[in-house]
Amino acid sequence: MTTFTDAHTHVISTDFDAYPRDPIGGKQSTWSEEHPVDVDGLLAAMDAAGVAQAVAVQASTVYGHDNRYLAASVAAHRDRLVGVYSLDAMAPDAVATIQRWQEAGLNGFRLFTTGTTMPGQADWLGHPDSYPAWAYAEEHGIPVCLQMTIDGIPALQKTLERYPGSRVVLDHCARPDLSDGAPYRTSHGLFDLAAFDGVHLKLTHRAIGAAAKGASTVEAFLDALLSTYGSSRLMWGSNFPAADGSLASLVKEGRESLAFLDDADAANVFGGTVRRFYAMAEASANV
Repeated sequence: MTTFTDAHTHVISTDFDAYPRDPIGGKQSTWSEEHPVDVDGLLAAMDAAGVAQAVAVQASTVYGHDNRYLAASVAAHRDRLVGVYSLDAMAPDAVATIQRWQEAGLNGFRLFTTGTTMPGQADWLGHPDSYPAWAYAEEHGIPVCLQMTIDGIPALQKTLERYPGSRVVLDHCARPDLSDGAPYRTSHGLFDLAAFDGVHLKLTHRAIGAAAKGASTVEAFLDALLSTYGSSRLMWGSNFPAADGSLASLVKEGRESLAFLDDADAANVFGGTVRRFYAMAEASANV
């Protein structure tokens, strides 16, 4: 049996005074206003869904770069959660900020360059002012999570050429347009990134949904990813509670959508890859 690990969840406190809202871009996301989930709610949802462990990614459209609630949540549940903090890589003190949150027990940072409240692709990705953060992450083996679009791939490629040892995971597979179907020429940049060994992809509900549009099918997209990246660089994430529905329903949807994977590939996608990427100790609960 596979230890089921969710690569992409969020936690939001109900204590507005202790953890005030300060979203990146100045606008809070609709989902976080309509159906927020705190850490106790996340753990309860994980138990109900048979999820042993999860990566809690900073809710950037709620707290911006204030990662205190995330850090407190992870500190209280290290056996179940790993935390990924939000970072302003352009800030002069970016390296000191990385050191601060790593010492607080979080594991890797997220660069938020697009989202529902910030459509398009931010032009600061790959800017020289961000190089100290990339250099420090490469030197110390710190994972980098990227919320970006396909349009940001040239800037990412330029950065990875400078820091080829970087360990990177792309949220939602960088939001590709897959409607043209295999061989996916519209999103060729996503497959070009496979040349960098440290690049990994998150197969979230958003990415799986994109793979089912137009001339594409989920199986054809996965076949293309498996042939270029291999399952050891692919990880499934629910995006709970940003995604509509319960965590249990999202897990069910993920299992059904990827039911064609063989046992070895499924073991990687639904747990093995993310645990290796974030050096997570495997939980004892199996599903």
